[in-house]
Amino acid sequence: MSADIKELKIIEEAKKPLSMNPKKFALWLFMMSVIMLFGAWTSAYLVKRADAGWAEIILPDQFWINSVIAVLSSVTMIWAYLAAKRDNIDQLKIALALTTVLGVAFLAGQYLAYGEMVALKQHMTGSNVSHSFLWILPGVHGLHIVSGLVFLVIVLVNAFKFKIHSKSLNQLEMCATYWHFLGGLWLYLFIFLILNP
Repeated sequence: MSADIKELKIIEEAKKPLSMNPKKFALWLFMMSVIMLFGAWTSAYLVKRADAGWAEIILPDQFWINSVIAVLSSVTMIWAYLAAKRDNIDQLKIALALTTVLGVAFLAGQYLAYGEMVALKQHMTGSNVSHSFLWILPGVHGLHIVSGLVFLVIVLVNAFKFKIHSKSLNQLEMCATYWHFLGGLWLYLFIFLILNP
C-alpha cells in the first residue's frame, strides 16, 4: 500500500505545472530579444566609433530630463503595485494614471530631443554614421515605450473595472516588469552614449 502511495506521489509531482506563468515567460523571452537587439547595436556603435571619420556626438540636454522622467515613472509604477497589494484601488488608479502621463511626457521629451539634434546639425545621414546611431537608438526605444504605454492603458482600464487587486496581480506584475525594463534600458543607452561620445 505504501508503495502505491509513493508511486502516486511521484506521478503528482511530475504533473505539477511550470512555476512561471506562460505569459510571463513569453514576456521575459521578448525582453531578452530586445536586450540582444540593443546589445548588437551598441556593439556596432563601438566598432564604428573606432573607424576614421567618426564625428563626435553632442547629446541633447533633454536626454537628462527624460532620464529623470523615466526614473519617476518607475517610482509611480512601484506605488501602483504596492497599492494593488494593499487593495487600495483609488491609489492604484492614481499611480497608474501618473505612470501613463510620465510615459507620454517621456515620449514628448524624446521628440524635443530630436529637435535639439536637428538644431545641432546632427542629422541621420549615410555620410555620418555616428549621428545615425543617435537617432536610431532612442527612436527604437521610443517604439518600445509606445508598446509599454498601450500595456499601461490596458492595465489602467482594468483597474477602473476592479480587475486588478491583491488576488489578481498577474497583469500588473507583467506591466510593471516591462515598464521597469524599458526604464532600465533607457538609462543603459543614455549612460552608454555619455561614456562613448
